[in-house]
Amino acid sequence: MDGDTLHEECGVFGILGHEDAATLTALGLHALQHRGQEAAGIVTFDGRQFYTEKRMGLVGDHYTDPATLAKLPGFIGIGHTRYSTTGEVALRNVQPLFAELEVGGIAIAHNGNLTNGLTLRRQLIADGAICQSTSDTEVVLHLIARSKHAGSGERFVDAIRQVEGGYSMLAITRTKLMAARDPYGIRPLVMGELDGKPIFASETCALDIIGAKFVRDVENGEVVICEIQPDGSISIESRKAEAPMPERLCLFEYVYFARPDSVVGGRNVYVARKNMGINLAKEAPVEADVVVPVPDGGTPAAIGFAQASGIPFELGIIRNHYVGRTFIEPTQSIRAFGVKLKHSANRAMIEGKRVVLIDDSIVRGTTSLKIVQMIREAGALEVHIRVASPMIYHPDFYGIDTPDAEKLLANQHADLASMCAFIGADSLEFLSIDGLYRAVGGEPRNPKAPQFTDHYFTGDYPTRLLDREGTSNVRKLSVMASNG
Repeated sequence: MDGDTLHEECGVFGILGHEDAATLTALGLHALQHRGQEAAGIVTFDGRQFYTEKRMGLVGDHYTDPATLAKLPGFIGIGHTRYSTTGEVALRNVQPLFAELEVGGIAIAHNGNLTNGLTLRRQLIADGAICQSTSDTEVVLHLIARSKHAGSGERFVDAIRQVEGGYSMLAITRTKLMAARDPYGIRPLVMGELDGKPIFASETCALDIIGAKFVRDVENGEVVICEIQPDGSISIESRKAEAPMPERLCLFEYVYFARPDSVVGGRNVYVARKNMGINLAKEAPVEADVVVPVPDGGTPAAIGFAQASGIPFELGIIRNHYVGRTFIEPTQSIRAFGVKLKHSANRAMIEGKRVVLIDDSIVRGTTSLKIVQMIREAGALEVHIRVASPMIYHPDFYGIDTPDAEKLLANQHADLASMCAFIGADSLEFLSIDGLYRAVGGEPRNPKAPQFTDHYFTGDYPTRLLDREGTSNVRKLSVMASNG
């Protein structure tokens, strides 16, 4: 079932100059748990030395323990929650990564993927570098170490200017908290403030949980360097690209990844998803008795669809939030229960009715097939699927775990009718690309200068894919893609 789901790789959080740095970082990571559930790590500095704690599993499983937080003293903190794609799930890959360099200790955490990470890694190894992880975040550490610039801030900027892809990145030194966002702003990064202390996080929900004030988005191509001065004050310096690119935020932040209560690129995610449902109802109307979301991702769009269509909204599927991988992995007999482990049909809302199922996206279609079957078994007369995003045709190389192109539902069938027959629905429709753009940005897509990153729908990749050139097996060339 995991192969039929898109995964965001990681979330990052950092704070400078606060006596409760570790606790606040842990709380921030807890709010960002949806961006990665495999492992989490925190690094702090107390004026004398760096401290690090890395654990497999959920943030709440470890960082709510006072004994764990006691091992992380300090007034500077950086944290990372991780979902790995390919490659081993190992503690050595859990971020932040730390290294002692000529300019002092530095810890780095990053969300996204470098599309020239493998190329840089090969060059570094050819020059004698020794890599101890399978994460391309380590490549950035090597670039900082080899930079000829003076000072950690200048070296960080120098390293950032050499990498390509979609990323948001945080780093701490003995006195600095540094933040960087890729030239197109594919991955999100926000700046906040708590008690006059700067904070950076992947999403605004991480600011909300600690009562921090949202200051602004880190701009695409921007590097922000915050430093504690000898008198205790904090300076904030912004470095911007000489030739800035137009921002192209990842559309899937709005479709699926970001938390509904977050504000991404100045837009409330819940409102955008509700708008997707409204536009879907206008583009693909259907006669039905009840609108049912596929939880939890399809819920805001289903509310919008119901309001626009006048069809009643009901929770016809109940999600079990307490099923984890440790339960569904042990035996084939357990795995055979399939989708019912996570979703149960609410028969009272479905039996004898024509049902419209609203989902945020369809990847391989195997989960949709099982859900349709489950709804029919609960007595539905008809099952119509409406998807609040376009068909996915292309893989991602900027930090989203997607199946190979040939495994995507849209590429396995000649037309919509064939897809519908495979899933077993009475009808199947997807939101158009213009409908999605209008839901998020208020206007249709500009094909000459797209306002967002949308390659998974259109094949229009915003950057070079240097690691992919010259090979047909792109997944093996993504530096294990386990960085986040």
